Formats: sequence, structure tokens, C-alpha cells
Amino acid sequence: MLYLIGLWESVRDFIATGGDVLYFVAAALFLMWVLMVERYWYLTSVFPSVKKKIIADWDARTDTTSWYAHRIRDTWISQASDSLNARMLIIRTLVAMCPLIGLLGTVTGMIGVFESMATQGTGNPRIMAAGISMATIPTMAGMVAALSGLFFSSRLEAKAKMMKETLIDSLPHH
Repeated sequence: MLYLIGLWESVRDFIATGGDVLYFVAAALFLMWVLMVERYWYLTSVFPSVKKKIIADWDARTDTTSWYAHRIRDTWISQASDSLNARMLIIRTLVAMCPLIGLLGTVTGMIGVFESMATQGTGNPRIMAAGISMATIPTMAGMVAALSGLFFSSRLEAKAKMMKETLIDSLPHH
């Protein structure tokens, strides 16, 4: 319990040092990871049974060679592809937004530095250092958040593409 309290205090201190923009970075990061975990769960737990059902439905058809049968096959593949790629655009958008949100923190932090310089002059390096710290920490946090999501989301996209290809290969195209 003491460890969690210490961890929470460290996070609070980090946010206090980096400014309120870090809450937005944290919210984007949380949403991004919730969506990525959901996609991973779908790809590993749900889609295999969807794929089995599509293959069973195709194998149960008596007509697999007509133009009409090929359109049904294409429709099933398209629907499966849509379900495989669901929410991936949102994930990619959140990955791209994290550094931009961090950059917003940089801009607001630098505005704070310039305000302190305008009101108190350039003679107090501690005030300037605190503002510069507040300007750089959100950028770093946004970049780290984006990097964490970039790797995992690219793996998810590759897995979804591979699963679509195996589905296509499993449905003979006569």
C-alpha cells in the first residue's frame, strides 16, 4: 500500500512539474491503450471463431463457383476485414496526437517562461528553469506515449492483415 502511495505522489509531482497538459497526454494514452487491448483481445479471442464460422458457411454452400457465390465470398471477406480493422484509425490518430498534445504543453510552458521574464526580468534563473522544465516534460511525455503506441499498433495492424490473408486463403476461389 505504501508503494502505491509513493507511486501516486511521484506521478503527482511529475504532473506538477510538467503542467496540466500532462492530464491530456495521460487521457489520450489511456484511451489508446484501452483500444489496443480491446483489438488484441478481438484478434486473439473473438476473430478465430468468426473465421471458423465463415469457413464453415462457405464449405456448407453447394454453389461456390458462380458469380453470385464469389460476390458472397467477397462480402464475407470484406465484413471480416472491417471487423479486423475496427478502431485502428482511432488508435493511429491517438498515436499521432500524443506528440502534438505534448507540443501544446511546450508552447504553454514557454509562454509561462516569457511571462515570468516579462514580470520579473531575466535575473532569476530558478523561475526560468521551472518554466523550461514545464515546457520540455510534456513534449517528452507525448513522445514516449506515441512511441509506446506506435510499436503495439503496428503489430496489431500486421496481425490483422495476416489474419485477413489466412481467411482469404481458407476460402477457395474456384
